[in-house]
Amino acid sequence: MFEKLAATIIGSFLMGIGINGFLIPHHLLDGGIIGLGLILHYYFQLPTGLCMVLLSTPLFILAWFYEKSYFFYSLHGLLISSFLIDMVSFIQDQLLLSVLPSSMIGGMLVGIGIGVMLRYETSTGGTDLLAQLLTKRIHIHVGIIIFFIDALIIFSGLDVIGFDKFLYSFITIFCGAIMTSLTVTRKK
Repeated sequence: MFEKLAATIIGSFLMGIGINGFLIPHHLLDGGIIGLGLILHYYFQLPTGLCMVLLSTPLFILAWFYEKSYFFYSLHGLLISSFLIDMVSFIQDQLLLSVLPSSMIGGMLVGIGIGVMLRYETSTGGTDLLAQLLTKRIHIHVGIIIFFIDALIIFSGLDVIGFDKFLYSFITIFCGAIMTSLTVTRKK
């Protein structure tokens, strides 16, 4: 239990830095519920973490019926990550890198954060939770499933961020998917 909590806090902190320090300053998107939360943040100036909680509710209902253990561990992950993402929002104007390194570093930090959490069978909920449920049934690596879901979210945000930021956001999810895959190891 301590390992899951530590993984959740470390992963959430890394995600918060990646999102607030590198993605938001350039209006980049990530995929999944984080990406949808960023779209709402850019449109309505709502806190990204709060949006994640609201958008994850239907997936938590699904988890309740199919994988109760994922429900409980992901609920903790969602609440902690949403809180930490919103708590470190003060760094949004502190790290001033250009858009290309920001898209890469932001994606890597978010990917490592998600990977650390998934490695200990917890997550932020959202589409990470959906990917965990799917990988048990279709036997495709969780990082690949997350990459495809993320790509769909980025395409849905094309009107919000424009084509240039869309391309950089795609770099973000690519880097995130690679780091998630490298960080996650399946337990036998």
